Formats: sequence, structure tokens, C-alpha cells
Amino acid sequence: MEQARVGIFGGTFNPVHIGHLRAAIEVAEALSLSRVELVPAARPPHKQGEGLLDFSLRLSLCQRAVEGMPGFSVNAMEADRPGPSYTCDTLAELVQARPGEAFTFILGMGDLLNLGYWKKGFELGRLASLAVHARAGLGLAVFTDHLVAQGGAMGAQPTNDPTIWDLGEGRTIRFVPVARLDISASDIRERWRAGRRIDHLVPQSVLRELLANADALTADWHCPEQG
Repeated sequence: MEQARVGIFGGTFNPVHIGHLRAAIEVAEALSLSRVELVPAARPPHKQGEGLLDFSLRLSLCQRAVEGMPGFSVNAMEADRPGPSYTCDTLAELVQARPGEAFTFILGMGDLLNLGYWKKGFELGRLASLAVHARAGLGLAVFTDHLVAQGGAMGAQPTNDPTIWDLGEGRTIRFVPVARLDISASDIRERWRAGRRIDHLVPQSVLRELLANADALTADWHCPEQG
């Protein structure tokens, strides 16, 4: 019986927005994934401190965002894990707990370029396939150049398809072009602070949740009047 192919989309999601969802949808379609799980990081090691919404609220925002989206769900596994939320630990736990599934970790091009700074970043391909989506004009040429330079450290070997590198044991790292949407969580936070509308940058269900939880926002995420 063929293993279920599950996409794991980790991130801070501060907040989750339309760009996240479109990238996940297009990767799922391109790779014929059975489903995609959003995994918000409870304590992201690179984004802690002021301006980070409480994990419970970010989790709730993700849950609102995928309501009514078949094949999409939210995994709250980071909620009870102590210490920083490292991707290598998340994937290792998933692989051990769910041996009948084949995982694909979804990441942006910027994340790929910085894997050398992540805890065991070059080893992620030993746990799951990797699907890299482009952002801000970083396309196939950047993907290829990076793997030519760093692929050895990742155990990646080129194939006849320039968008696919082999990681061994049936796993791959693939470049997946997606529709370019210049939306970022930092821009959304700035608009919020300035009292500008963020309708349709985030799902309306997420906007309603933000407004309903305005008192829980940090100083950087204070609640302006929004009509």
C-alpha cells in the first residue's frame, strides 16, 4: 500500500496570510500531496520576543484560515514541547510517530538559502522530502546555484530534471514555482500598526479573529481602529 504523502508547512504564522495559503495549495497540487498540515512554531528560535503573538492565538488563526479547505489542517504538536521549536525535532517526531506516511517539508527559497544556520538544517532531507517555493523573484537559477554549492552537505544529487534533486531513499528536494504574491507578515503587522486595512491580505476569518482578540496583542501589535 502506497504511503500517504503529507505536506508539512511550518512557520511562525504571525499572522498566517493569503501568501502562505496560496503557496501551500500550489505545492500540494504540484506534488499531488494527500494533505497539508500547518504547524505553527510555539517558540521560534529566530523570532522570539516583542511583536510575536501568543502561540495559542497564532494556532487559532491558522485553524480559522483553513476552515472549509479540504485536505488542509493544523497540527498543534508544538504546544507542549519545551524549549525552542526546531524543525529537525518536529520532523523527527512526526517520522517516529507516523511511520506509514511520507512527509514533504514545505519551505520558501529564503529558508533554503539559510538552512546552514538552522539546527541540523542540512540533515532535514534525511527525514522528509523538501519542496521549495519561490519568493521575491528568487527562482530556479538561485535554487540550482545554491544546490551546486551546498548540495553535497545536504546529500543532494542532480537529476535529469533541473527542478528535482535526489536526496536518497525515495526523498527529493524540488523547486516548485508558485504565483508570486508580495504579501508578508511583517507588512501586515506594519499596516495594522498604522491603522490601515488588511482585508484580503489575510482570510476574513483571520481578520475577525484578530479583531476579536485585540486585547491579547503585544505592544507591537496594538489594535488600531479598523472599519
